[in-house]
Amino acid sequence: MTRLKIILASIVGVLALALLALYFSGLAPAAFAAMVIDSFRTANDPPGTLVVERRESRAVVATSGVIDPSPRESNSPSREERWASFNGTLTSQRFSPLSEINTHTVRDLRILCTYDTGLHEPFQTGPLMVDGALIGTTAQDIFSIDPSTCRENWRTHEHDEQLKPWHMGRLLLVNRGAAYMDGRLFRGTLDGRVLAYDFKTGNRLWAASIADPTIGEVVTAAPIAWNGLVFIGNAIGDVKGVKGRMYALAQDTGRIVWETYLVPRTPDDPTRGPQGRMPSSAITTWENASDVPITGGGTWTSYTLDAISARLYVPVANGAPDFANRLRGGANFYTNSVVVLDARTGAYINHFPAVPGGDWHDWDVSNAPAIITTSRGRELLSFAPKNGHLYGFDLATGELLYRRPVTRIENADVPLSTDKDTHFCPGVIGGGEWNGVAYDPRTNLVLTGQSEWCTTVRLAPDARIKATYKGQTWMGNKPSWNPLDSFGTQDPRADWAGWVYATDADTGEWKWRLKSNYPTLSGLTPTAGGITFFGDMGSNFYAVATNNGERLWGQKLDGAVGGGVITYTAHGSQKVAVATGVHSIFWPTEVASAKIVILGLGHRTE
Repeated sequence: MTRLKIILASIVGVLALALLALYFSGLAPAAFAAMVIDSFRTANDPPGTLVVERRESRAVVATSGVIDPSPRESNSPSREERWASFNGTLTSQRFSPLSEINTHTVRDLRILCTYDTGLHEPFQTGPLMVDGALIGTTAQDIFSIDPSTCRENWRTHEHDEQLKPWHMGRLLLVNRGAAYMDGRLFRGTLDGRVLAYDFKTGNRLWAASIADPTIGEVVTAAPIAWNGLVFIGNAIGDVKGVKGRMYALAQDTGRIVWETYLVPRTPDDPTRGPQGRMPSSAITTWENASDVPITGGGTWTSYTLDAISARLYVPVANGAPDFANRLRGGANFYTNSVVVLDARTGAYINHFPAVPGGDWHDWDVSNAPAIITTSRGRELLSFAPKNGHLYGFDLATGELLYRRPVTRIENADVPLSTDKDTHFCPGVIGGGEWNGVAYDPRTNLVLTGQSEWCTTVRLAPDARIKATYKGQTWMGNKPSWNPLDSFGTQDPRADWAGWVYATDADTGEWKWRLKSNYPTLSGLTPTAGGITFFGDMGSNFYAVATNNGERLWGQKLDGAVGGGVITYTAHGSQKVAVATGVHSIFWPTEVASAKIVILGLGHRTE
């Protein structure tokens, strides 16, 4: 490193250190800290680029296959007009049967309006479009806007009641969206509650507590709703003493119908409601010493449900301390898995492990899986977590059909140590984050968006890790003077990238792949028009041909695209809504406020 680079790095580090104190003192200083740091980190960012590689010379042929909602979507509303759940439908396929915006007309796509929240935070909401209104959330607000004009119908602010200055919620400042059912909206909060609102007015109807904010627990996931129940869990499993749990709440009152611990429950753990049955043998897969409490297994994105079998699919995150897996030997059930519960009782049915044998990279199963029926008629569970692989499980047999890399993989099996640095990919904030796979039944392609960003970690001594107080971040890495390295040292931004893979759902072989010079973390939305929409962390929004990855349209928006991308019909024409403005100390993106951008077809003026 040159002397100039050392000086610049020192300046940024000192700035980060000073501003981190502000970061933990309140919500506004938190945003200010990230804004100041990112004004340095994103100076002279390059334009977005896409490079496509195709495995076959001929494009995948789209069929006229079934594009109606699966019968697993019982009571689902019209998908032509709505986007009624975080991933469009309860089965999380993210496919839209709309085709007005297609491979021929997409060239006329333009911005129709923008709704600016005026906030600077990691805006990752998955918008909903139901009953003529578009719904979004921020860390503390929920709002309703017109889906064509962006005019605000109402906006409700919630004060997080128990956030201490050191609370992780002040660092995260994130909420991933709402759920809708029977004229009500539901969302989680950073102080451990679930709130219900009147869809028409935004008036709060009830509040239910499912987590303990005094030890750092938060509720950031987008809930899903079905059959009078609201499903949501708690995070964060990276904090000492926090155990992941899943809940079903009664939609009319917020009463806890059931509570299920996703890692072994012990007698001193609190009971908030009737307990979902879990195998007692799970405790034998945790080989913790008496001074290392079982920690982890949070859920922080969203969920999937099969309405016919009433099975709830829960993505479960890592165990902790994250990097020091030797302190929690064993397979650590049911972390880093998709756990299947009976949606009516919370009882365990089975689970699909992504990192068998234990995880030491913070490679959560981070996003909702998709339930799909492939072109060969196979029922498949598909997901792509933070370890950078796409999984295909046969739902009839439980068999793992394939596990394929969909981003850069490096040193995945190398143990971490206290005496040397270890560089691994995907890194702590690499791989598949909060948005999951999408499936296009016309081409039988599973689409994945991933971050290529690697991390370097050196472990702290065991005694130091064990000395961490309950409620504090518990990663297990050697402390650094630079707070930006609290979760390991990320590679320089110049080395990060993003991937979109299009993979045959039956064989697991990729047909085309696309590399961006920025991480690809937004929702991916394929449509019957033959196009797939997505965005990247460089603020670029794209439409590509689903069958071959060809770029058909692109535009730089105002703010990183890391939230939901949805499409629907409003006022007689197809629209696309995009959440922009992911702005965080973790993600060095350009300074921009959180916005919903609505696009539609229009005639060019040139």
